[in-house]
Amino acid sequence: MISQELKAVILGALRLDEWEFTDATVASDVPGWDSLSHINLVVAVEKHFGVRFKGVEVLKLKSVGDLQRLVDSKQIGRASCRERG
Repeated sequence: MISQELKAVILGALRLDEWEFTDATVASDVPGWDSLSHINLVVAVEKHFGVRFKGVEVLKLKSVGDLQRLVDSKQIGRASCRERG
């Protein structure tokens, strides 16, 4: 399931008023989501959630669900680092 927070970031990065995202949504399904806007979207997600993605992680993204899972995993990893530190 795509969080409302991620949906808002995607909509803002793609300059869309509304779009229904599902786990299976891919870039080609969404108007204006091309290779350049994909880079802008990744940067917007990193900034908003305070995470950093490796190039290989970004290359593996095939759907919005993949992006949601990657954000979730980074946030869980960041939280566990804070608990240890």
